[in-house]
Amino acid sequence: MRTKPELTTAIRDGRRAVLLVNAHSRRGRRLYPQVLHQVEAAGFKLLGRFPVEDPNELRNSLAAATELGPDLLIVGGGDGTIGAAARHLAHRDVALGLLPLGTTNNFARTVNIPLELDAAIGILTGGKVIDVDLGMAGEMPFANHIGVGLSAEIFATAPPRLKKAIGRFAYAATALALLSRHRPMRVTVRTDGRSHEYVTHQLYVANGGFHSGRPITADADADDRLLVAYPVGDARRIQLMRETARNAATGHRRSHGEEPFLATDEIWLETDRPAPIEVDGEPRGYTPLRIGLAANALRVMAAADAVDR
Repeated sequence: MRTKPELTTAIRDGRRAVLLVNAHSRRGRRLYPQVLHQVEAAGFKLLGRFPVEDPNELRNSLAAATELGPDLLIVGGGDGTIGAAARHLAHRDVALGLLPLGTTNNFARTVNIPLELDAAIGILTGGKVIDVDLGMAGEMPFANHIGVGLSAEIFATAPPRLKKAIGRFAYAATALALLSRHRPMRVTVRTDGRSHEYVTHQLYVANGGFHSGRPITADADADDRLLVAYPVGDARRIQLMRETARNAATGHRRSHGEEPFLATDEIWLETDRPAPIEVDGEPRGYTPLRIGLAANALRVMAAADAVDR
């Protein structure tokens, strides 16, 4: 593995890169020609171009992209695409270049990548390589979060046609349909020699600092060697909706040292019945689950003045 300064120099001087864009989404398909033009105009020597139109081919495309031997893998897409790229690049001597083309862009926000395309490409040409933590859902790395309970059911059941027609609003519509019959679960979180119990419809464990495009807390990020676990509301359905709104409105003013947040580096999570899990928005089995950290597992091209712990 090269040092981070060595990899930064290789990217700035050699500009050896591969471009991968989620062209399945409406925005990705529309912006792909512009992204390709601007990346090439920025001086990158593209070893390969991968407009991925079939989500089932994403994993194969990521493998083919890295086999070309780039210093930088430039990925355009939303959190699902970025999360898949982060998993693939974990512990590799290749930096991830982010072009936020999604709806909420949680990971890009966490590492302070501008959401405007021109500015994001500017980070690729004038930034530096940093390394950030990834969470571990069992043996599977993740960039943003694990959701247990209602959110996992939402991601598993939201109709693809509805998602394509109305975007993220499909998840809200699915949530309303599911919530009326969703049973709360008893969750036990074991960490640091203690057990914490909650009765709730929803629990998250976050590695990054944002959820649904909003700060989780003012001091949560992906480079602090911490996971942040927190329930959303209690057994009452109305409280789930209230807490969801409260978290979105006040996250930037709260600390992960406050209730109900648990900031730690390893968790054993159990529920009173097998509860579905989603990892970065993708259904991934059921509880129980061990959740840990892979410190400094992912190299990312970030701003030249980015803090790198």
